[in-house]
Amino acid sequence: MTERVIGIVDFIVKQFAEKPEEVSITSEEKENEVTVVVSASPEDMGRIIGKQGRIAKSIRTIVKSVTGKEDKKYFVEIRDRQ
Repeated sequence: MTERVIGIVDFIVKQFAEKPEEVSITSEEKENEVTVVVSASPEDMGRIIGKQGRIAKSIRTIVKSVTGKEDKKYFVEIRDRQ
């Protein structure tokens, strides 16, 4: 399921990025939690987050709907590329 969620987030984020080749998506697993980490170039961060965080919120809503019946909780975190 984690690979499926990463694929979905990857597809959505790359649609908004001007430099999709610089987008990387990884996951960090702890007991019953999976954090999907989105990293992109600083120029793309505003496009991915959206005005007032609307796009980021929509991505989180999609992930929540896809993983609704899972035993694990999924979170999406958007970070600057360092």
